[in-house]
Amino acid sequence: MKILSVQSAVAFGHVGNSAAVFPLQRIGVEVLPVYTVNFSNHTGYGAWRGPLISPEDVREVLLGIEDRGVLPQIDVVLSGYQGGEGIADVILETVERVKAANPAAVYSCDPVMGNAKSGCFVAPAIPVLLRDRVVPAADIITPNQFELGFLTGTEPDTLESTLAAVELVRATGPRTVLVTSVERPEREDGTIEMLAVDDSGAWIVQTPYIPMKANGSGDVTAALFTAHYRSTGDLADALARTTSSVFDLLTRTHESGERELQLVESQDAYANPQMQFKPQQVS
Repeated sequence: MKILSVQSAVAFGHVGNSAAVFPLQRIGVEVLPVYTVNFSNHTGYGAWRGPLISPEDVREVLLGIEDRGVLPQIDVVLSGYQGGEGIADVILETVERVKAANPAAVYSCDPVMGNAKSGCFVAPAIPVLLRDRVVPAADIITPNQFELGFLTGTEPDTLESTLAAVELVRATGPRTVLVTSVERPEREDGTIEMLAVDDSGAWIVQTPYIPMKANGSGDVTAALFTAHYRSTGDLADALARTTSSVFDLLTRTHESGERELQLVESQDAYANPQMQFKPQQVS
């Protein structure tokens, strides 16, 4: 499998492509990373150095890849945080080119906007752009519960309202939806869930909640779920493998006391997931 991943990059720490690429490689996926920024560290530190890469320069890199005749081999285009409106245009153009070269290719979009605790942390135009143009062009999306609410103009909280919101967003284009950070009031205390839905049904999986902020964990989740699902087409299996890997990554990171993901130290969790959490079918 080949994944063309258009995301940010940092030298120190693990977010964007700097979080997604290694776990994908560790499960045997060939990744073509294209960078939208090249920062010293993620912006959560409040200070960073390095350039935003202009949409024109990102387009040039992508056109250079096309010049090598690679697009027919691309199975997935993956995108995450989009810092500006121009990058979205470049990504959508690339999806069209890849699908023209390989009609079996899919586009997986992590519609990064914010979360329930901090609200939106992207430029005001980005959520509207994601909702109106980017998400409808995607085959797979991986929003958190907060982002799902914005995309659908709803406030999903219970299982029923979250499933209803998923169906609203699926009606706009993407057939497969992974909802992360699902916090429904009826769940067990000290737990958190993920919900996955496609044409075959809906599955939910529950894990203990790890009390930490882990920049980049959503990027790892989106990458691993996309790769597993694209490889097998088995929604429940992709959900179980992703959940196992990410839980063990977060557990190791939490136990280390470090702020950054222990991405390399957790590599066996990607290659050999323990499958310790069993998804339950809910529709």
